[in-house]
Amino acid sequence: MTLSAVLLAGGESRRMGTDKATIVFIGKPLWQRQLQILRDLGPEKIFVSARKLPSWLPSDIELLLDEPPFRGPLSGLTRALASTQTSHLAVLAVDMPFMTSKQMQVLCRQAIRRCGVVPIIEGRFEPLAAIYPRESATHFSSALAGNDFSLQPLVRNLVQADKVRLVTVAQGERDFYRSVNEPGDFKEGRFPNRPPKSLGGL
Repeated sequence: MTLSAVLLAGGESRRMGTDKATIVFIGKPLWQRQLQILRDLGPEKIFVSARKLPSWLPSDIELLLDEPPFRGPLSGLTRALASTQTSHLAVLAVDMPFMTSKQMQVLCRQAIRRCGVVPIIEGRFEPLAAIYPRESATHFSSALAGNDFSLQPLVRNLVQADKVRLVTVAQGERDFYRSVNEPGDFKEGRFPNRPPKSLGGL
């Protein structure tokens, strides 16, 4: 197994009112925190998927711009998989601040040859913190060319094609996969294994 990684940072952040990637969380902007999680996986290459050039993009990271028409995360994932030369691609959204390096490493260890891993919580897939095999690229391209741009049916198709397997997230680990869309999501959220006072910088 060889690994690439992509940070998805192409959201419009309308409800947040500011670019999510630049929000400071526990002393670091989210983009820096999330990229470190991906670096800790030891990938051969890291991409950032965005709609336009981010002001914070590190010099050693390759930018993948979404191509219009924009189809949400599906656009970025399709482009990233098409650019991947390794056997697998680790995916992480910039607005999942409760994720940890250890949890992403757990997902990586469960990926096997030509098959990735997608977490599932109460019947819903968590496709933005997952591992995809390069062979799933054709499925993403087909979905992008179709009329349904939701990732839920796409993941279901990948499961049926044996391109990914589902991993049920334990009750105590569900907070890792929480995304933030509004400022209050940070204050209401509970950072796993840390007391609430650790949510500094907000």
